[in-house]
Amino acid sequence: MAELPANPMSVELSVTHRMLWWQTVTDDDMPEHWRVSADVWDLDACADEDRHVADVQLAVADLNRDRNLLDSLELGEWTLEFIAETVIDLADGTLVPDLDARIGDGPPRMVIVCWFELAERWRGHGLAAPLLASALERFSNSARLAVCRISPADLLHRNADRVSAELTCVRLGVLLERIGFFRWNGVYVVDLKNRELIDASFDPLERWGPYSDENS
Repeated sequence: MAELPANPMSVELSVTHRMLWWQTVTDDDMPEHWRVSADVWDLDACADEDRHVADVQLAVADLNRDRNLLDSLELGEWTLEFIAETVIDLADGTLVPDLDARIGDGPPRMVIVCWFELAERWRGHGLAAPLLASALERFSNSARLAVCRISPADLLHRNADRVSAELTCVRLGVLLERIGFFRWNGVYVVDLKNRELIDASFDPLERWGPYSDENS
């Protein structure tokens, strides 16, 4: 296995909210569009081409009658439509009762994982799950849950064939379940207060933190 390009403990997250300059907070399109970028900070030695570690693209939607997610989607946003129709009670814009009972209390908002990608040079070291968990945990005070749909059709352009895309989906499903997601009618769901999500950074800390065997 190739060595890591830099110490994983020097990776920082930048969270940005994308909106048009002329929009006000109250006029922002719904769902909101967010990006979390993981990068090696400038104080650590790292080749410039390896400094970017991962990208997470997220959408954040309100769960209420006034701002129904389906009403605001643009034509062709099939993944978001599938998620909305699966987890939301279309009559009032809130979670369907059976799912609502499995999610703890919190702000009536939902985080949708639209895309996650770990840079090639950083793969194979167990960092994907904790980085995704850390990105989602940043929203735990402003949303109740996170959801993600994985489909082979969405991955065909990055895989050689349908079988390869399906195997990639299986691996991604295992990754999500490792940080607390569970399957719900074709969608992966996690309570943002789930301990598995919050504790996902423990293993990297034990491996690369200041008191790990490698640094002792």
